[in-house]
Amino acid sequence: MELQNIQNSIYEVRGQKVMFDFDLALLYEVETRVLNQAVKRNIDIFPTDFMFQLSAKEWASMSSQIVMTYPIKRPKGALPLVFTEHGVTMLANVLKSKKARQTSIAIVRAFIALKQYAMSFSELTEKLKRLEAKNNKQYKDVIKAINYLLSKDKIQTDQHNRRRIGFVKDENP
Repeated sequence: MELQNIQNSIYEVRGQKVMFDFDLALLYEVETRVLNQAVKRNIDIFPTDFMFQLSAKEWASMSSQIVMTYPIKRPKGALPLVFTEHGVTMLANVLKSKKARQTSIAIVRAFIALKQYAMSFSELTEKLKRLEAKNNKQYKDVIKAINYLLSKDKIQTDQHNRRRIGFVKDENP
């Protein structure tokens, strides 16, 4: 089971990283209906922060973004269940097979890898902001001079009042 394939099956819905029931069924090598039946038999261990059903509007929006190669597995009227990282972990408890346990471990690792990537991305963004602020201070005079040269309504008196930059030639060698 390739980590990249699992990560490609993780989507963001309602501000949470989730996986669809049909993608999980593929990974667990069971039919979607079997997975959903197991969940319904054990609904008490799937609170709404572990699993929820998409609204018709969410599903319409998501299905237009997802290339559905297996539309037969999802009846048109049935809205998919989505599982958070914790919900995926609970699936191993209800499916009770060695494959389910191994798959859950791989999926949790994929969620962890995504979190680590997101953290490193936010750290990089913060470093870039600090670097930009530092460089903006250092090059403030240069930017001001460039802006002056680019302005259309230059006033001749400004030329005499501005601070000179550059080297001064020494007349006495």
